[in-house]
Amino acid sequence: MRMIISFAALFLSVVLLQLSSGSLGPLDALSGLALDFTRQEIGMLGSAHFLGFFIGCWWAPRLMGSVGHSRAFAAFTAAGAIGLIAHMMIVDAVAWAVMRVASGMCVAGCYTVIEAWLQAKVTNETRGRTMGVYRVIDMGASLAAQLVIGVLEPASYISYNILAIVCCAALLPLTLTTVKQPDTPSSPRLRPRLAFQRSPLAAAGVLVAALSSASFRMVGPIYGQEVGLSAQQIAWFMAAFVFGGAIAQYPAGWLADKFDRRWILIWLSVAAMASCGVTAMSGGLGPAGIMLTAGLFGLTTFPIYSVAAAHAHDFADESERVELSAALMFYFALGAIAAPFTASALIDAYGPPALFAMIAVGHGILIVFGMARMRARKSPEQRTRYIYTPRTSFLIGRLTGRSRDRRN
Repeated sequence: MRMIISFAALFLSVVLLQLSSGSLGPLDALSGLALDFTRQEIGMLGSAHFLGFFIGCWWAPRLMGSVGHSRAFAAFTAAGAIGLIAHMMIVDAVAWAVMRVASGMCVAGCYTVIEAWLQAKVTNETRGRTMGVYRVIDMGASLAAQLVIGVLEPASYISYNILAIVCCAALLPLTLTTVKQPDTPSSPRLRPRLAFQRSPLAAAGVLVAALSSASFRMVGPIYGQEVGLSAQQIAWFMAAFVFGGAIAQYPAGWLADKFDRRWILIWLSVAAMASCGVTAMSGGLGPAGIMLTAGLFGLTTFPIYSVAAAHAHDFADESERVELSAALMFYFALGAIAAPFTASALIDAYGPPALFAMIAVGHGILIVFGMARMRARKSPEQRTRYIYTPRTSFLIGRLTGRSRDRRN
């Protein structure tokens, strides 16, 4: 309890940040449809967000070194708030894409500051409990953010203004805390080749995880509207995906620690392909059936990133933990930049089921590649502990690295 209280300001900032940024993607998709943006333009907005996310991950540690944690957090939050407020001032898809770059930078930069702060304050004894509380709060806020769009009117200045106010409110807990700012951490070297060198399968798994998650989060509202869901039902549709992913973490972790992780990745992808097929055909099942299939989709696709990351860390030295985590995040960002635009173009050309057809193809390729990698290399004799890994910043490896104690 003392630990939770000491980090209360950071955790409250996380909640407010998630409520504002997590609601923006679905709201932008619904607003774009209301304003007659093309589907490719709406997909471009999602891709622009992840471009900004990558820039923020790279720039945030350097900015913290120049101006400190609180000022860096304030700068990134201001960028996000400006992007939110400017939406209805300039109604243009390209201008919105620039604003989404700012929102992506805000998310990555603020999470980098928060995780650097947590890393500096936790000890080996409190690391596991702190990360557990942090994951629950982050996932809970993400779930709530999906429900917020059910009460926000698309293409409304008031809606974007509310999200901007919540984004600005995220400044207050962290900047007003009396807890002393930690020293600036050194930023990890970005070595993209490291992930592929340690485990080509893990790098491929992270790309497929990005294909699934980013395309659904950013383009899922288009699918929801195409199959006849109302705005409030789309909110529950998106929330079901997050909820399914949340409840999948424990069983996925138990299986990944007990069996060969390559088989877990393969069978998760088999299940993901099946859930893609069920979800693509759910249009005639009614709203309740569509919600259940979205939860199943989250259940089968959400754990893939963490299983792939654990598999990569099985082949890494202790000294490589942080840089390997950053490299995996780099691959996730690449996949997330490309996925929304590609998905929206396919929906425009072939209809709503094309979204899940694209994701299913990606998982099919991962299955074939996983089988090939099992023939090329044996399973490691020692394995690291499975950890649910948030895709938040390049510094997340500092929080999770020491928790990956060796398991036989």
